[in-house]
Amino acid sequence: MTIDHSVGRLKGVGGIDLYYQNWNPGGKVKGILILIHGLGGHSGLYGNIIKHLIPEKYSIYALDLRGHGQSPGKRGYINNWAEYRDDVRAFVKMVKKQHPESPIFLYGHSMGGMIVLEYILRYPEDKSALQGVIAVAPSVGEVKVSILRVWLGKMLSQIWPSFSLNTGLDITAGSRDPQVIASYTQDPLRHTRATARFSTEFFKTLAWINIHAHEWQAPLLILHGSDDRIVLSEGSEIFYKRVNYPDKLRIEYPGAYHDLHCDINYVEVLTDLSNWMNQHLFGEWEKFEIAVTND
Repeated sequence: MTIDHSVGRLKGVGGIDLYYQNWNPGGKVKGILILIHGLGGHSGLYGNIIKHLIPEKYSIYALDLRGHGQSPGKRGYINNWAEYRDDVRAFVKMVKKQHPESPIFLYGHSMGGMIVLEYILRYPEDKSALQGVIAVAPSVGEVKVSILRVWLGKMLSQIWPSFSLNTGLDITAGSRDPQVIASYTQDPLRHTRATARFSTEFFKTLAWINIHAHEWQAPLLILHGSDDRIVLSEGSEIFYKRVNYPDKLRIEYPGAYHDLHCDINYVEVLTDLSNWMNQHLFGEWEKFEIAVTND
């Protein structure tokens, strides 16, 4: 199948030019997935998702967050969490404006999962633009960062907010596929930096999300690996139990690691993803089939 690929720039908070990519199957699409990556990642890391969803006639939009990938900004730095949130909000609005009739799903991985959850909790009115939210290994619980790094971030956030340290996260905890891990070490767009201000904003936001989890009001899918050593799965389980909204589903994969989209069981994971998305089209796919038949 032919995949149409394009790139673009989005004006984020403060006028920053954020880089994004789009993969399109061509012709009519039955839905759109907006993808938000995690800390140190970028929009080009999700090839398996693209290869899985394009044949199903989904279009994928993926953003490089500020300070990541091909977007400008100091690596691992933000002034405040609202920059991430409002950049993503602007991205969703851009995609919706370009495709006003298409069902849209918002997908966040790791820190990206944290961003999309906090975004919809802060702006519940924006849920009307979405068919559902998918949070994969979301950073809503214990994150395996040393206490010393957290303490340094808190101490330096006000006096030296741009002070940067290696995150210390275990790269081998991403996937059980050694070829995937090798590709991470050779990827010039990945980074392992986090600043003092980022650290304090991250943990402050994490706490806020858990306090407000009961206010969640949108269809929600959470996917997590039981052996995730970067973001422990217990965190997403606790968040999930606090959500009172009835249309929710959490799937935990025994033995799986953090980057479910490229772990050795990724076919199972992406099948669960597409099945859930198809179930949440609310009749849109039937209209799509009729339109294709009539073309």
